[in-house]
Amino acid sequence: MANTNAKFGLRPIGKLGSASNSTGTTEYDILTGTTGSIFTGDPVKMVNTGGIAVAAAGDLLLGVFQGCRYTDSAGDVIYSSHWPTTTASADAVAFVVDDPNALFEVQSAATGSVVQTVVGLNADIVYTAGSTTTGRSNVDLSGTMATGTAQCRIIGFSNDPENNALGTGSLSTYVNMIVKINEHTYAQAVGV
Repeated sequence: MANTNAKFGLRPIGKLGSASNSTGTTEYDILTGTTGSIFTGDPVKMVNTGGIAVAAAGDLLLGVFQGCRYTDSAGDVIYSSHWPTTTASADAVAFVVDDPNALFEVQSAATGSVVQTVVGLNADIVYTAGSTTTGRSNVDLSGTMATGTAQCRIIGFSNDPENNALGTGSLSTYVNMIVKINEHTYAQAVGV
């Protein structure tokens, strides 16, 4: 059966090794003037102004956005599954899964053919804006997987029976894969 095209961004599922897994989050500032909506499951990057922003292919990743809290113009505290780009708030914080050893499930893109031998290879994310209705990400993993440097390392495949068919051709597109952030802010010697 062919895999289903149902992108959801990066979903935290565990941790590399046998350590306990909390899939805990750290709070990071979302500064007023930050451009780009951020959706639950979107990879984010640290910016040199002291906050975070949505990440794109090629960016050094900090982690994965899991929602935010901010005070709106009426003075109400809002908890949201996404950060609308036009929001202005002096106290906005994002909840980010930022453990360099965290594992995530992500869908592979329509291009490329996913076979067992891609385990251990690297691939970049493909950013497409998420849904303002559900607050869910629309990010997937590039179908171009190689040994060269890229944002994510492929660890394995999901057990999801709807999206784990490997093979050749269109049968093996949209495979849900298990990845670790390969180009992580906290695994680099240089700062932002």
